[in-house]
Parts: sequence; C-alpha cells; structure tokens
Amino acid sequence: MVSPILVGREKELARLVELISVTSPVPAVAVVEGEAGIGKSRLVAELLTGPAVTGLRVLRGACLQIREPFPLGALVEALRGRAADLGESALSPVAGALRELLPELATVLPPAPPPLDDRAAERHRVFRGLAEVLTALGPAVLVVEDLHWADGQTVEFLTYLMSVLPGTPPGTLRVVLTYREEASAAVRGITGRLPDVIRREHLVLPPLDAAQTRVMASAILGAEEVTAEFAEHLCARASGLPLAVQELLALLRTRGTLIRWEGGWARRALEELDVPSGVRASVQERVAQLSAGAKEVAERVAVLQTAVPIGLLAPGEAGAIDEVLGSGLLTDAGGLVGFRHVLAAQAVYEAIPAGRRRALHAEAADAVRGLRPVPLGRLAHHLRHAGRTEQWAETAVEAAEQASRLGDDAEAARLLADVLRETDPPAPRRAELTVRLGWAALELLRPPPVADLIAAALEQDVPRPIRGTLRLLLALHLERTRTDEARIGEAFAAAAEDLTGRPGEPGRPGLAAWAMAGVGRPPSPVPQDEAMSWLERALATLPAVDDPAMRMLVLGKIAMIFVVIGDPRWAGLAEDLLRETGGRRLLRREVNAYRSIGGAGLFAGHHRAGRRLVTAAIEDGAEPDLRGRLELRSLVVIAVADYLEGSWDGLAARLEELREHFGDEPHERIIMDGVGACLAAVQGRPEAAPPFLFEAVSTAQTRGQFDDLVLPLAVLLRVAALRGEPEAALAVAAEVAVRWEAARLWPVAVRTLPALTQALLAAGRAGDAADTVARWAAHLAGLDAPLAGPSLAYARGLLAATGERWAEAAAEFAAAADAFEAVPARYEAAQAHEQAAACLFTLDDPGAATRLGRAVTLYGELGARWDLDRAAGLGRRWGLRPSPAAPARGGDDHVLSARQEQVARLAAEGLTNQEIARELFLSPKTVDKHVSAAMRKVGARSRTELARLLPAD
Repeated sequence: MVSPILVGREKELARLVELISVTSPVPAVAVVEGEAGIGKSRLVAELLTGPAVTGLRVLRGACLQIREPFPLGALVEALRGRAADLGESALSPVAGALRELLPELATVLPPAPPPLDDRAAERHRVFRGLAEVLTALGPAVLVVEDLHWADGQTVEFLTYLMSVLPGTPPGTLRVVLTYREEASAAVRGITGRLPDVIRREHLVLPPLDAAQTRVMASAILGAEEVTAEFAEHLCARASGLPLAVQELLALLRTRGTLIRWEGGWARRALEELDVPSGVRASVQERVAQLSAGAKEVAERVAVLQTAVPIGLLAPGEAGAIDEVLGSGLLTDAGGLVGFRHVLAAQAVYEAIPAGRRRALHAEAADAVRGLRPVPLGRLAHHLRHAGRTEQWAETAVEAAEQASRLGDDAEAARLLADVLRETDPPAPRRAELTVRLGWAALELLRPPPVADLIAAALEQDVPRPIRGTLRLLLALHLERTRTDEARIGEAFAAAAEDLTGRPGEPGRPGLAAWAMAGVGRPPSPVPQDEAMSWLERALATLPAVDDPAMRMLVLGKIAMIFVVIGDPRWAGLAEDLLRETGGRRLLRREVNAYRSIGGAGLFAGHHRAGRRLVTAAIEDGAEPDLRGRLELRSLVVIAVADYLEGSWDGLAARLEELREHFGDEPHERIIMDGVGACLAAVQGRPEAAPPFLFEAVSTAQTRGQFDDLVLPLAVLLRVAALRGEPEAALAVAAEVAVRWEAARLWPVAVRTLPALTQALLAAGRAGDAADTVARWAAHLAGLDAPLAGPSLAYARGLLAATGERWAEAAAEFAAAADAFEAVPARYEAAQAHEQAAACLFTLDDPGAATRLGRAVTLYGELGARWDLDRAAGLGRRWGLRPSPAAPARGGDDHVLSARQEQVARLAAEGLTNQEIARELFLSPKTVDKHVSAAMRKVGARSRTELARLLPAD
C-alpha cells in the first residue's frame, strides 16, 4: 500500500524545485538526509517526475549495500546507456581513461591514454574524464542515492566534482545527493566546502506528525479521512516514518482490523490492536500470510538483497511471483524484481531460519554466477554465507584483483584481509596475497591494521626476495603507528639484506634502497655510525634503480634525513629532485617528497628553501590530489613556516580552519596544536599558557614526533623561566633531549637552546647552563644548521649577562639578532634585539635605543603583546617611549613558477579557465589556482591588468 500523493514534504519539494529549476544558470547541489524509511527516495522521485526537470537529462544511480569490487558504481549506473547521447560530443583525450570503467560507452570515448605510474594520478584522470562526460550530457541533473553505502572513490569523485562545478558551462549540471543520518564524516564532507558560487540546499527530513499521518492514511485508504484517534495511534506506532505507516496499514487491512465508520476508517477495537512498533514485525507477519511458494519467492529476494531478473527467482512459478507482487512487498521495475525498501528486505531476511538462510545463499550464488558480467562482490557474499569457504576465498581474491585494477585499493585490502584472516592458504599463496594486501593498504589515507597478517606470513618458509618485500611492508606498516622503534629498525635492516642482489640472484634495488633509508632514519635503533653507513648504501644503490618514481621516493627520504641531521648534501639531493621533476605535474609521491623535505628544512632553519619546496608541492601537485589532503597537509607546513618566520597576521584563524580538516589525523593535529599553543602564549596571556604547552609537548612526545615538539617546548621553557617556575619544563626538556641526541636532531633542536639556557639560569643552575651550551656547540660543529650560529650566540649572551660581562653579552645578542633576521626568524630576532638593548643601556651605549626600537617594531608587527609590554617597560626605565609599528602582513616570493606563467599567459590572451584546462590537460580548479597565484604575485587585480604586468617573453 503506497500513498498516491506526497505527504508532509511539500516545503522540501518546493525548495528542491526552485534549486533545480532549468531557468537558473548557476550550479546547484542538494542534499537530502534522513533515517531509513523517512521518504528520501520518494521525495527525489517526485522531483524527477515533475516539471522542474523538463529539458534536463536525468542521470540517476544508487550505492548498494553489498559492495562490488567495481568503484564508482553509482556513477556507472547513472551513465549506463548514454552512448547515443554522447555521440556528437567532442570529448578530450582524458575521457579515454573511462574505457575500462564504462565499456558500454567505448564507441564514443577517445582511445585509452597510456598508463601512469601513480595510482592517485590515474584516479584523478578518471575523475576528470567523468566530470567531462557529465558536463557533455548537460543540461542534466545527477542524482546519487544512498551515499551512506558509498565506496571511497565515489566519495572522492563527488568531492572533486563539487570543486570543478563552478568551471562548468552555465546551466550544465545540478547534483542531488541522499544519505542516512549515520553517513560518515567523509560523505558529509562532500558538500562541506562548497565554493560560494554554488547554490545549495541541505534538507533533513523530519518524521510525520499525527496530522500528516492522517492525510497519508486517508490517501492510501481512498477515504476522505480517518479518525484522529486512529491517526495518532498509527503515527506513534510508526514513529512518524512514512514507510512504517504504509506497512502497518497493509498489515491492518490484511488482518481485517480496519473498518469503515461514518465515511472514514477506524480500528475495530483500539485495545485489541497489538500492532508491533516499526516495520520489522509487520513485514514478517505479512510474509507469513503468503502461500508457501510466494513466501519462498520473498525469502529468495531478501537473500539476494538487490533487484534481480525475474528468472532468478522461481522458474515456472509465475503465480507465486505475482502473489508477492500483488501483496505490495515487491515491485517489478522493467523485469527486475526487488523489495520496495531495504528495511522490508532486512525484516524478511532476519526471519529466515539459519539453516534455510544458508541454503538460500548457496542457491543465490549459483544463480548470480550465471549473470554477465559476474557480480563478483555479490557472488563472494553469497558463497561466504553459504559456507563454501574455499570458493568464497577464490572469488574474493578475484574480486580484489578487479578492485585493484580499477584503483579501489580500500576494497582490495578489505577482501584480501578477510581471506587471510579466515582461511589458511599454503605458504607461497599466503605470502603472495599478503604482499598484495600490504601494498594496497599503504595506498590508503588510513591503512587498516595488517601488520599481524604480514608477521604471520613471515613465520612461514618463503623465498628470500618475497621475504624481503614482506619485511619491508612490515616495517612500513609499523612505522605508520610509530610504535616499537627497535622492531621497525630490525625489519628495515632484514628487508634490506633480503632485497639486495647476490651472485646469480637478482635483487630489488629500489625496495632495497628504501629499506636502507629506513634503517638510517632518525631515531635509528642502530649506532649513529652504522645508521649513516646504511644511508650511504642507499645512496650508492640509487643509480641501479630503474623506476624514476621509486628513485625519487628514496632520494626524498634521504634528503629529508640529511636536512634534520645537518648533512649539507641534502641541498644537492633536493636540487636533483627538482631537476628531475621540474616543468611537469608532480606525482603524489613526489608531492610528498617536496613537502617532507621542505617541512624538515623549515624545522632545521632553512626557512626560505623549505618554503619554496612546500609551495611547489602546492602549486604543482594539485592533479593527483583528489580530496585536497596533500594540499591541506602542505598548507599546514606553510602555516608552520609563517610562524617560524614571523608572518603571524591571521595565522591563528588559518590554523583553526585547517584543524577542522584533521580531526582524525593526529600527526597534523599535533603540529597545529603546538603552533596554536605558541601563538596563544605569545599573543595572549602567557600565565595561562603552560598547561596547553605542556599538553602539546606531551602529545607529540607520546607519538614520537620529537621534531614537532621543538616549538611548544621552546615557548614553554621561556615562559616558565620568566615566571620563575622553570623546574617542571626543564624536567620535560631533559627527557626529550635524550631522544634528540639519539636521533641526531641537533639542527632542529637547537631552536630551543636560548630558552633552555634561560630556564637553567632561572633555576640557579649556571654551571649546567654553561655545560649545556658547550656540549651543544660541540654537537653542532660542522653541521649544516642555520640556527646554530644565532642560537649559540644568544645562549652565550645569556651566560655573559649573568656574569655581568655586558659588552660581551651585547655583542653576542646583537650578532644573534642580525643572524635571526637573515634566516628570517623575526620573533627570535626581536628577543635578541631586546636583550642587546638591555645590555647596551647598562653600558650607556647610544645603540641601545636603536636595538630596542627594532625589538618594539617587530613585537608590534607580530602582535606579541606580552613581549611588547615588557620591551616598552624597559624603554621607560631608561627614559624612552618607543612606539610599535602597525602590524604588517608577510610577503610572498613574487617570482612566477613555470606553470603559473604558462597559465597566466593563456589567461592574458583571453582564454577562460575551461579553455585553458582543455589546452593544458588540467582541471579548472588547478587553472583557477594558478591564475589567482599569478595575479597575486604580480599585483594584478584583473586579467586585463595581468596581461599588462606579466614579464616580457
């Protein structure tokens, strides 16, 4: 029993109609959210059968509960049968990437492009092709339902689509998405950052009230009205769910407990009606009243869980099928029979006895095996529930192969992990499947925990090269959790030996070099000399690595290690990376290499070089960045660069915005929380800062992020010293220093030396302070450490000032201030200028006013109120009233990158973003980013002005 009219959703429908209207040229996105049975699909159906979509192509697909190893299934369904509609479209070569995904469209798609070495770049190319095909089918409305069941790539594509919608021709595409209230954060994030130009609606459907339930019941029963008492009872028992209202009315009519009364309908006896709440019991009772054959049909459909060809149900028993269809439980849509709603199917399924359910799954497996193409996901599901373990494992592996081939690494990893956990294949087969699982899992943003499966495969006898690969995978997966450093190092070392070639036996030099670099990375479990020898071996192995992507990966890792331990060769390796990858779009691993080296360089004091690398990662790495994660991570590093350099204007707000995107990724959260705590201490109330700084340091320490805790620890030590309470901070610093020394992180850790010295002196430990400065100077001797000179000078200035050697102290502080400005590190420079001024005032040196003026100017620009007040107080004591400058914004490098200049010149010629995107095989989003960056760097306010201000060829 289905309501012939839409009830209680009139306002929502009106809002959808207005949004989707063909008269608007602006892109539109609607989200319809609500619990199961609330009427999401009915609302969308009313929209799609109404006049609002006249003149629009309707592209409709839904995500399925049983997942197939075929990503983007809802989009594939939406585009099925559209070859004729695309016949006249001039698709670009990138659309050829869809051939394997959409074989039905092969006749109208360009030839398949050559494969890429990067999985993320492959997916991005598919996404661009999908967006182009959807645009070519416009004007259209794309409807994707049940996104709570979506695979990861569907979520990624829709997120990407939202970013490129503004660049599509006016009026081309509208998007409608539906999902349940339990949808993941990733699904909700699809529309979380919509560009302002997109019109949007987010409709959350509420339950029906008693009045609306009364209208629906009247419409279903064909009466003018039902009694108010009946409607209230029906609404309460159905919890306001339209589906439950329909099911309960069907059950009541079947029971004969509904009677006409004075032109309306009422219950025969209110106190006798024992209708159970919700849908489950009512559906099960209706099925129980079917004939045996019809009940069997209903159970078969419930087990199959999706609409299927009528021939799969009960060959030769058309009467039984007709009986179930007549009951209203099932529908027939073009020869495909299925339940009206998934809740009804679930209710029937749960009522099937376990033994019979198993037998029905076996029948279902035999049935779906005959479909073409074979739905491997459904086949594996039925084989598993039928208890055919061996057949299920074979099918699951085949499904994993298909998923991997199509770039769905999450599904491949899930299937392979299930097989390895629930079956016991022979040792060679287990090793093979485990290797595939390990690599697939590493492709994911948050890899599943599979280290135990890799360890289990290593317990068996496998050939040496396979054993080496397994050991490398074990080390990489353990490294993600940052636990058990000794075990990680042992796994890397053993992997390197197994993967290195021997006489008469080829090795795997790329993987071997990767493992060698892993042994040498700090903190290494082996002695420092041995760790360095492993890094040297990795460098020596690189020329034998034929795969450029692997060579760049290892080169980036070695460069990152060298920069934090002060080996000057890092700069040459970074130049090699830039030279080999320059002038083209970066692959994902290359983006990570740029970001990692740049971030490490920033912490080690190479502020300009580090920023340049991270900026290049952002500007040239957008193509494989499907969900913006690489860019966001790079923006976190840029925020760190701004803090380190002293470009603090608006930084706190940017950190807060970025923090929202990393709620489930502790590494970036720790960095941002540390920088945020530092800013709050310096720009806010320092007396309230220690708890937050202690927490930031402790969290980073627990996670093993010893380079990331340098900033909050430095501020904590300084605040504690100035408050006269240094002991607790010094205790933490002593623990951390042990790890810094083990990891050889002196170029990074030296940033804390001035504050550490100040805290030791505040604690009355002048001897320890002097010993610390001497020891650190010895460790830093000969290292490439830009912060060593100014930090040591500042610390020596503190020692000299404590001994009232004012001239010596003033000289050290002045040298530190000038060197910090050159880095640039403006906050540290301001502190050194202030200290120099204090010493010069004592000497009655006229240069004191100049130094103090510079300190006050910097503090004012930084918004460092606490420091500014103290510096101003120093001036007043010596008869000066220095005025701080107004806060100034930090500047950027004004040199255009090669890609920015290429895009800018095309824009200056009058090409639109869409035209430039087609010309350069970029996405409109990337074009827009390059145009905006170019305009900002040359100071242009329009494209016309950009043409005038571009440098001459």
